[in-house]
Amino acid sequence: MTPELRETLAMVANAAADARDAWWIIGSAAVVLHGGDVRYVRDVDLLMSASDAEAFLKRVGVERRRVTGDERFRSQVFGTWISPPLPIEAFGGFELAVGGAWREIALSTREAVTVGGACVFVPSAEELVRLMRSFGRPKDLERARLLERRN
Repeated sequence: MTPELRETLAMVANAAADARDAWWIIGSAAVVLHGGDVRYVRDVDLLMSASDAEAFLKRVGVERRRVTGDERFRSQVFGTWISPPLPIEAFGGFELAVGGAWREIALSTREAVTVGGACVFVPSAEELVRLMRSFGRPKDLERARLLERRN
């Protein structure tokens, strides 16, 4: 894990400490936290409830973006905190288009990982693989393969 990722995750843990609902790190940073060999982590994806994402963005001084999705993904609340070494993208009320309908991403597992004295949370490796496969993008499918290879 790079020093930049370690510092960014500690900043997430600190800024998300007052969240009322469960939250998770997903994407490439979560793969690294599970021991996957990701060459380059460009940002940290933070999945939260819509109300917690709104509060998180206010706490770190970021205005939520008005355009929050595309044909495959959308969020009720979205914003990027660029002050940390790696940008943190906060998603609240995150949805995925499945079979022509929108489905909110609802994770059922939550594992604590300590990084530099700070605690962050990730879905189980198995659930993270399923999530990334559901996204269907080449980069997500590669991340899923990286996680599967570590077992």
